[in-house]
Amino acid sequence: MYEAVTRGIRIRVTPQYLEDQSSPDESEFFWAYTIDIANEGDETVQLRSRVWLITDGAGQTQEVRGPGVVGETPVIQPGASFSYTSGCPLRTPSGIMVGSYQMTDEKGELFDVAIPAFSLDSPFAVRSVN
Repeated sequence: MYEAVTRGIRIRVTPQYLEDQSSPDESEFFWAYTIDIANEGDETVQLRSRVWLITDGAGQTQEVRGPGVVGETPVIQPGASFSYTSGCPLRTPSGIMVGSYQMTDEKGELFDVAIPAFSLDSPFAVRSVN
């Protein structure tokens, strides 16, 4: 699990390689990742948009931007949380994702919440010790 906290918003990420949806012989590797967004602050927030930087094992980076997450722009009360699962395909057996959510507070002010960098490692990834 990977974790980061920004302004009382805790982001936890748990990635999982999906062997049954991957085809290593065809350079198709697929991961699911579950994200839990916990509001540990004292004001209600709403998730408005997301930005992802997805880098594969060959160093190719793709930027993904969009409104909300999985079709929702959740409102998260203090002490509450919102969880969702999404997926990521890569053409290499490993990679990394990092990003941010743009949220609004009770006054309508925008702020960014860090999504911690997390590894996408399949059993086919070549590992080396430095």
